[in-house]
Amino acid sequence: MSEGKMDKTAYKSRLKELQKRLNLLQHAMARQSLNGIVVLEGWDAAGKGGVIRRIAWALDPRHLKVWSIGAPSPAEKRQHWLKRFWQRLPDDGEIAVFDRSWYGRVLVEPIEGFASKEEASRAYREINEFENMLTDEGVRMIKLFLDITPQTQYRRFEKRFRSPQKRWKMTREDLRNRSRWDDYDEAYERMIAETSTPAAPWVRINANEKRAARLACLEEILKVLGAGIDVAPPPIDPDVKAFFDEKNGKL
Repeated sequence: MSEGKMDKTAYKSRLKELQKRLNLLQHAMARQSLNGIVVLEGWDAAGKGGVIRRIAWALDPRHLKVWSIGAPSPAEKRQHWLKRFWQRLPDDGEIAVFDRSWYGRVLVEPIEGFASKEEASRAYREINEFENMLTDEGVRMIKLFLDITPQTQYRRFEKRFRSPQKRWKMTREDLRNRSRWDDYDEAYERMIAETSTPAAPWVRINANEKRAARLACLEEILKVLGAGIDVAPPPIDPDVKAFFDEKNGKL
């Protein structure tokens, strides 16, 4: 996977087009009380935050929720591990974006010793049941895995470290986790194999070139969340039109 730069002018033009379509889709979903979930998983420095920003810039914040998922709180640890995600599901007419998600249960938790092998193995079944339940209820779900090489990750870490504006993104754990690349690679591959279902398949995105990856993510979101949705604005209510015509110039 290479990281050749996409032409900036072509990128901006295509991004603007996709964001406009995403905005139209969101308003159509809100009108029809449809809800959607976007799950973003991937390597550290794969560009999840950049994708989320391009989504958020296009959408009405009244119908959007973005959740950045970290370690569970002490109270959440005393509950079933899926409860905190149930509480973050979108309401009717909303889109919820998860920057990392319930997949931590089969990724960081077993690797770092926060969940046993038995708990992680059981979680695959629980995740599939959870997602099947959501899609059976009409929730539209897209799961994106942003994939990069170790070399790309190192270059991005180095760039972050040297930038005062981006240094805050770096953590000791980010650097330490590079030594466990093979463990995480194995966990990601098993995650995709075990939880890519007909109702909620994984889409793997080559994220070594950020611009192309952002466009690919938006295209996949439009394809999955927008399947079968008429985004054309509805006709004006006849009563509203009649009242407006009657009062035109007098309001």
